[in-house]
Amino acid sequence: MTHVFTIAIDGPAGAGKGTLARRLADHYRLNLLDTGLAYRAVAYALLQLGLPLDNVSAAETAARQVDLAKLDRSVLSAHAIGEAASKVAVIPTVRRILVEKQREFAKAPPGAVLDGRDIGTVVCPDADIKLYVTASAEVRAKRRLDEIESIGGTANFDEILADIVRRDERDMGRASSPLKPAADAHLLDTSEMAIEAAFLAAKTIIDDVLAKRNKA
Repeated sequence: MTHVFTIAIDGPAGAGKGTLARRLADHYRLNLLDTGLAYRAVAYALLQLGLPLDNVSAAETAARQVDLAKLDRSVLSAHAIGEAASKVAVIPTVRRILVEKQREFAKAPPGAVLDGRDIGTVVCPDADIKLYVTASAEVRAKRRLDEIESIGGTANFDEILADIVRRDERDMGRASSPLKPAADAHLLDTSEMAIEAAFLAAKTIIDDVLAKRNKA
């Protein structure tokens, strides 16, 4: 790939898009950005300062200071930060600041895999490939429960499910950049799919586009 190649992956929390994005970035040797970590970084900054999550000016300042190359997944992946991030993400000016940073990231050679909620619709509407990865709320809740239990934690399935449904409603219902599939996105429902099957399905779609491009 000599030109910049962009793969946009959108979908709700727990659908498996993060794992898929990492696999695809490794396979095609592209840069990788989990855009959700950028919003988590803003939320984390506000939490560290003890500021309310709806403090717009503080959130804007934090967004401007986010360095996409230095997002620490080990710190930012905490569940509480994820919850806080979905509240910060409804602030339109914060989205605008972070979207500009994400677009710059996508332009760097050899290209990138970006995963988030509005990549194919807003951040990279001209992406070479758009995938919308989804799964039923029940399946996503079970995965989250298994994840928590695998590291020795305990959680309640019904509470996780209610949390996921609330988050979906917030992400899909916000006025600025709501979560929805792009009109030209390829839909991948991973409810009955292991990650390997999802990876192979996505790879088939991408290889087909690359083959057609190479013939052109």
